[in-house]
Amino acid sequence: MAGFLSLGRSAWLRPHETESHLTRQSKIDAAVAYSGLLQERRRVLHARIVEAIEQLYPDRLAEQVERLAHHAMRGEVWSKALAYNQQAGARVAARSAYREAVTYFEQALAALAQLPERHDALEQAIDLRCDLRNALLPLGEHPRILDYLRAAEPLAERLGDPQRLGRIAIYLCNSFAVIGEHDRAIAAGQRALALAITSGAFDSQVVARMALGVAYSTVGDFRQALEVSRQAMASLIGELRYARFGQVPIPAVVSRGHLAWSLAELGGFAEGSGVGEEAVRIAEEADHPYSIAVALTWVGLLSYRQGVLHKAIPILERGLALCQNTGFPLVFSVIASILGAAYTLAGCAVDALPLLDQTLERVATESSILFHALVLTELSEALLLVGRVDEASALAGRLLELSRTHTGRGYQAHAFRLLGEVARHRNPPDVDQAAAHYRQALALAAELGMCPLQAHCHLGLGTLYARIGQRQQAQAELSAAINLYRAMDMTFWLPQAEMALAQVKERPE
Repeated sequence: MAGFLSLGRSAWLRPHETESHLTRQSKIDAAVAYSGLLQERRRVLHARIVEAIEQLYPDRLAEQVERLAHHAMRGEVWSKALAYNQQAGARVAARSAYREAVTYFEQALAALAQLPERHDALEQAIDLRCDLRNALLPLGEHPRILDYLRAAEPLAERLGDPQRLGRIAIYLCNSFAVIGEHDRAIAAGQRALALAITSGAFDSQVVARMALGVAYSTVGDFRQALEVSRQAMASLIGELRYARFGQVPIPAVVSRGHLAWSLAELGGFAEGSGVGEEAVRIAEEADHPYSIAVALTWVGLLSYRQGVLHKAIPILERGLALCQNTGFPLVFSVIASILGAAYTLAGCAVDALPLLDQTLERVATESSILFHALVLTELSEALLLVGRVDEASALAGRLLELSRTHTGRGYQAHAFRLLGEVARHRNPPDVDQAAAHYRQALALAAELGMCPLQAHCHLGLGTLYARIGQRQQAQAELSAAINLYRAMDMTFWLPQAEMALAQVKERPE
């Protein structure tokens, strides 16, 4: 055999054969020969290949880990199959190859099942399921994530391991928030934070606060989200800004992103812009595509909500391209809905419509939508601006129904304002219904400190009253809108409000 392998290629190529033909034929011949081996002989062959690679590359096993995982699994060398598959999963996950990582982690779990049950094996069973959660998260596969977490939780309870229980609670907080079980999400996040504080584990406290910030943002409790995100961000300075703490997105990026989101809802645009841009810098310096996409989403949202469209649109376009090119379906609907709304506000309906229709299809067909209430808000707003009033009305109605289960009520305020817009855009407008919805939105927005939403409600009411000839009410509402827009530097809407006010003042009594 050695002599055969040492012959030059010209010694065994037939005149009519090309090298590529030989390569194909060699693979076929090898496959036929392999299939003819008895199962036991195959197992032994794979096990020997593992030993050979370990002997040939003792100092470079990390480079061979994917090959080692393959052969160890088929050689039924279970302890090595466990170790090499876990290492291979971590290796490919680090380069954002999440589907491939899932395969390796599942193989590691299968190998672990073949080993005796010991304390350390139970710990590995929990950790592997958490690794699977992290690989499945960017793929948006939350039913599978919940299955793995529910299998891990009783194992952690059985071990009496507060750190692992806290980690699982953090992950449950995230997943419950995505699937719309918001009370369970907040309860899981609060439990995780309590466990972390009791154990004194710094990293668990950081991640628990990050998860709670996400949960509070999701339900529209922006003041709570702001407070928790500030606490997390304050502890993530220096080199800790780049630490992952076992998470998929970088916690310093997520905390800053959700802080920017909350500030966008509360009107703190100057602070939010600085925090958001810092989140993008951290993600870029870490060269982590998923974290970059997350940061761009919230920076884009903040700029769009302030009406700085020349800044918002390029940021959101970059984020959307990153989602599409790198394969992050979890983030796509969020960023696409915001970009579609930004396009419509800028008068670019041609760009907006394909994106809106694609996002609408996803909302209709996918069981879990990340930040569902936010997506419905932006879609309804955009559809109103392109004249698709009935569709906007249906989405605003869904948002109101969804928001009634939320403790934060921020999206309930958005839903009432959108329903007011729908009633005002009817032909003829439903004045009483529009005014009632605007008033409901305004009361909630004032209570929750959502100043930009208050400004939009005043503008909507002022425009409505001007249309029906109620000059005094129109002047009061439009003046309130103008003052708020100026205070928050939301200059995009100022000309519209100022023109409407000037027209009201010019009309004769």
